[in-house]
Amino acid sequence: MSESTRMMLGLILGIVIMVILVSKTKVHTFIALLAACCIAGIIGGMPFVDVSQDDGTTITGLVTAIQDGFGNTLKSTGIIIGLGVMMGGILEKSGAAERMAYSFIKAVGKKKEEWALAITGWFISIPVFADSAIVIFAPLCKAISKVTGKSLVGLALAMAAGLQLTHCLVPPTPGPTTAATMLGVDVGQMIIFGSLISIPMLIVAVLYCQWLGKKIYQIPTDDGGFERKEYKKEYIRSMEELDGMIGQKNLPGLWMSIAPIVVPLVLILANTILGMAGIKIGLLSFLGAPIIALAIGTLIAIYGLMKKNDNKEVLGIMDDAIKSTGIIMLITGAGGSLGNVIKVSGIGDALGEAVMALPLPAILIPFIIAALMRIALGSATVAITTAASLSASLMGVISVSPLLMSISCCVGAISFSYFNDSGFWVWNGMFGVTELKDQIRCKTAISLIMAAVGIVELLILSIFMH
Repeated sequence: MSESTRMMLGLILGIVIMVILVSKTKVHTFIALLAACCIAGIIGGMPFVDVSQDDGTTITGLVTAIQDGFGNTLKSTGIIIGLGVMMGGILEKSGAAERMAYSFIKAVGKKKEEWALAITGWFISIPVFADSAIVIFAPLCKAISKVTGKSLVGLALAMAAGLQLTHCLVPPTPGPTTAATMLGVDVGQMIIFGSLISIPMLIVAVLYCQWLGKKIYQIPTDDGGFERKEYKKEYIRSMEELDGMIGQKNLPGLWMSIAPIVVPLVLILANTILGMAGIKIGLLSFLGAPIIALAIGTLIAIYGLMKKNDNKEVLGIMDDAIKSTGIIMLITGAGGSLGNVIKVSGIGDALGEAVMALPLPAILIPFIIAALMRIALGSATVAITTAASLSASLMGVISVSPLLMSISCCVGAISFSYFNDSGFWVWNGMFGVTELKDQIRCKTAISLIMAAVGIVELLILSIFMH
């Protein structure tokens, strides 16, 4: 058995055992992920601990790879999740989230909530990191679900689909920007074509979310939990019912309600746009960092929406909100550990080399490399970067335009959100999707559906663009 075959066998075996542990035993998902790390790393040939070599270099051991992956993942998401749920608790208890929901529905009209959330996610993820946006908009999704009677799963998944598309396809997000740079593509062209190719993918994704919301009917409860039951048409409230509900409640004003969300988004967006223009302002770089922007949003929520409430009451709301995040952070970190073990062990490189040797339509080679990198490493950005670097060596050998090669890398990276993807666990944790089969039907299925539409688009475009 060759070394690359052994590495890939280790990855497959680790994932299979993890799925069995989660679905058939009492082993917690967090422990099952750590078990998958160990199996993939050991079979992949990693030493148990760091090994110093004679030339002064160090071979990273399995334990270090697990710890580094865990720490690096939580370094980018942990503080954001904590601040986001604290702010969310204030928005929910003060009535601000409900006020936003009513105003949102009034603006877009009934029966269009999934479309509106998907388009919102599509725009927001261009300047804002997708995982951060999930946390920021969670209170709005929950409030819309409560006041309309629609399933939170369908609403939140539509938003996540929009977030994922522009995160993977439209500069200035890091993945598509890097792909364009590596393959010599004009960033402006990448923005235009990435945006256009994402539209059919978004349409199909929303239709799936509307269907899935009836199959997995789950709504948030007043105590911060979730209620799952069989879908019935009478659960969905009419516009007249919503008007009657809002008239009976003393809710905060719209501008004060949206300020905790809008202010962080504006700060992050301003920092991103100026950065693209090569303008660096120290104070804005600080205020526009997601963790600082969210901290500012949380303070606005506390002092703008609950200034008349008792200190202990406000602190109690935030304490209750953050209690549920511990397990989200643990599982998210463990997903990062699995991705890092696979990266350090060399399994990702072995997959890339295997694909480049296959007899495939030229346009699909970057796609499949990126898809396998996403399966192996979890991160869409890393998958795009790896696929672009490998595809760059094919330029001049295959008759595909650099622009289509870049887009193919990006579409492939959309294709498989699952256990080693931090966004997979953030979304499941924020919206109470705990069953393995439901997790697959939500984040994994929607990513595969969007990628499948993308493949069709790529094949059609390859006929006309060379």
